[in-house]
Amino acid sequence: MKNNIMIGLEIHGYLDTKEKLFCNCENMHDMKKIKPNTNICPICTGQPGSKPQLPNKEAINKILQIALMLNCKPNITPKNLTFQRKHYNWPDMPTGFQKTISGAHSDHVANNGNFQQINITEIHLEEDPAAWNPDKGTVDYNRAGAPLVEIVTEPEFTSAEQVESWLKKLVLTLSYIKALNKDAGIKADVNVSIKNLSVRSETKNVNSITEIKKVIKSEIERHLKEKPKSMETRRWNTTENITTLMRSKENQADYRFIPEPDLPSIKITNQRIQDLKKQLPESPMDKLDKIIKKHKINKTDAEILTQNIDIAELFENIIEKVEPRFALPWITIEWFGVLNYNKKTMDDIETKVEHFIELLTSIQKGKITPLKGKEILRKFIPKSFSTKQEIKNSSKITNKDELKKIILKILKNNPKAVEDYKNKETQALNFLMGQIMKETDRRADFVIARKVLEEELK
Repeated sequence: MKNNIMIGLEIHGYLDTKEKLFCNCENMHDMKKIKPNTNICPICTGQPGSKPQLPNKEAINKILQIALMLNCKPNITPKNLTFQRKHYNWPDMPTGFQKTISGAHSDHVANNGNFQQINITEIHLEEDPAAWNPDKGTVDYNRAGAPLVEIVTEPEFTSAEQVESWLKKLVLTLSYIKALNKDAGIKADVNVSIKNLSVRSETKNVNSITEIKKVIKSEIERHLKEKPKSMETRRWNTTENITTLMRSKENQADYRFIPEPDLPSIKITNQRIQDLKKQLPESPMDKLDKIIKKHKINKTDAEILTQNIDIAELFENIIEKVEPRFALPWITIEWFGVLNYNKKTMDDIETKVEHFIELLTSIQKGKITPLKGKEILRKFIPKSFSTKQEIKNSSKITNKDELKKIILKILKNNPKAVEDYKNKETQALNFLMGQIMKETDRRADFVIARKVLEEELK
């Protein structure tokens, strides 16, 4: 039965641009930071007499980069791309139509792609509707007019788990070109049918990969049980984990597509495509493969590195001067720990590769202790700095006589710990080592200091 299951996705993501698609309003997605209906203008609220501005150039470039990353064929033809009016009557669209490069009379931005063995039918660019709450009867236009990418797949998925894995790779890949707003997430229209058993149903506007997976499982179960024979548009009930009927499925004729008379057509030149190609990074999958094979890093650590292009590139630049296996835990454990503790990402801070190389080289050569190195690394928030002076003032203490004086003082001041050690309480030694590190500002050579301490305790 699994081979008969057909799942297709229409994935919507918010393009990461400074402004909305047809006006100068800020392209904002965190609705908790702004009061309803304050990030608006006559254009994005569809006021009578208002006309759209020329489409956001940044949005056009971002959607073309998405197409290239997904191995799609951008629409470079003598016929220019034309925005269409997609008509429908819902409170979230005050003009009564959505402006989109898709539909019966339009070429798509790109088509005929393939990503991770799933064929991409087409890629669209369109404006986002407002946020309508049918339960409260309210509409918030703050996000109205935000640029959206729509990625349409062929119905080639056969399970919820396959979709989940594929979507995670898609989101990661698009994060490498900073195409999507990371705070907004994705949403999808989920199409499910079972060959020779049921007709396709579409569940609209499913938010998050987790919910998309739940919808697929629920719909497969429903199709097996009910065997629906007519196309339907459905909505997802997150409380009961079931889909419910919205309406019978629309077709293109229902939307009454017509060319948008207030916008000129767009010509995509081959030169523009070539320029954008040069700016593209490696895909996460290619980078993962390279890090594993070239630098002999195990797959688990390599996957951690490649979850963020800035982290991966930081590591690749560091290991031009520092041995990869030594640098690895300083990035995947220590630097990640610093970022997470401060609730920061690489986008939030200023870093220079040479500062990391200075620090790690000094630790590896034994000029400073790893503990001192960790302390300096924590100071790289919010901006890294040259560590030369810090390292000069933090040289490792390796002289036994100097360490002996410090240790004798600590033993004198901590008689209970000494007594506990003699009573074979193992934590006492760790406590005393901690006191040595505290007294020396983490400069004591750990191995030498421990040896001297054990000698004195005897």
